[in-house]
Amino acid sequence: MIDMKTETWTAVAPVGLIRQKDPNNLEMPFDQLSGFITPSELFYIRSHFPVPQLDPAAFRLSIRGAVWNELSLSYADIRAMHSRTGVATLECAGNSRVFLAPPVPGAQWELGAVGNAEWTGVPLSALLEIAGLADDVCDIVLQGADRGVPKEEPKPPGVISYARSIPRARATEPDVLIAYQMNGRDLTPDHGYPLRAIVPGHYGMSSVKWLTDIVATTRPFQGYWQTSDYGYWDDSEGIPVRRPLAEMKLKSQIARPRVYERLQPSRPYTIFGVAWAGDTDVTEIWISLDGGASWVQGDFVDPIRRHAWRRWKYDWITPAQPGRYTLLARATGADQRTQPDGHNPNFGSYVINHPLPSRSLSPPFELARLQLLEGLPIPSWRAGVSTAVKICCEHLNVANRR
Repeated sequence: MIDMKTETWTAVAPVGLIRQKDPNNLEMPFDQLSGFITPSELFYIRSHFPVPQLDPAAFRLSIRGAVWNELSLSYADIRAMHSRTGVATLECAGNSRVFLAPPVPGAQWELGAVGNAEWTGVPLSALLEIAGLADDVCDIVLQGADRGVPKEEPKPPGVISYARSIPRARATEPDVLIAYQMNGRDLTPDHGYPLRAIVPGHYGMSSVKWLTDIVATTRPFQGYWQTSDYGYWDDSEGIPVRRPLAEMKLKSQIARPRVYERLQPSRPYTIFGVAWAGDTDVTEIWISLDGGASWVQGDFVDPIRRHAWRRWKYDWITPAQPGRYTLLARATGADQRTQPDGHNPNFGSYVINHPLPSRSLSPPFELARLQLLEGLPIPSWRAGVSTAVKICCEHLNVANRR
């Protein structure tokens, strides 16, 4: 049972894998996946600018725009209101970017920019009800205290704050939270202390950290992270149009075995992973033991819980024949949709939700990642890494002699 009592945060060093520096962006070592809830110190960290230093005693949350009653609430005001607790999976929209070929710019996430946590806070709908939305409000803009100049082109002309919007209909549903606790403890600075939004079912960029402003607008929000970044190309009567990313797509990932993990022949082995979706429930999980030529059905460890991932497993007898075996996983949703065969280029470097091999990569990739972090040139063999990623059931000679 998670102790939900109020307590101030204590500094706990995150133990994730660094994917970018200044600010730090870290992901969970995905082969460490175990429980239904991701420990806070393993939960991925995605920040666009340095962590702002906010004093909870002086902190104010502003609710303004097309509302009847503008509000300025203290941290204590929020903590005194009726709260709600819910479990939600958050995934960075660029999770698994390293598997794209040819390589694309951005943080080179493997499989660990996703996590499942318990969040406690005040429903956004309760705050909007107090403020009173005008009839013609269409978007609710969530703005954080983090500020800077984005690294991605096209860059805005100066310093801006991080901001995203969600439609009015989604903002007024009771599961969208203005959260102050994660897994039973107050948020840490890396995860948005003192307040952050939690928008279940949406990619993580909608769950704005260090939240200071909630703005009701009567026109669709056209901010940088709503259009230039975190957007995709759609077709409108034959004309390409830019739309903001929102709901997470159906996805499954293998945590164990790792890529190139060596397994003993003819032994029981439990393949283990998770699956999730944004706008449906995951109802089936299928595993391929032969690179997609055939599929067998796996078993879920967890029941359906809307907007939370489901762990799954498949009990396998490893092959007697030495060799390399490519394992894949594919989820099916309650709406009968399944994961696509490949990446949709209209999503650019985002929404990598086709079946992927597991987390660990061959040693050359470790060199490439180090060079990427240090700003050094990446050799030409980097372009072939994604095709070389395979689960390995390669048996050592010593194992075969026993």
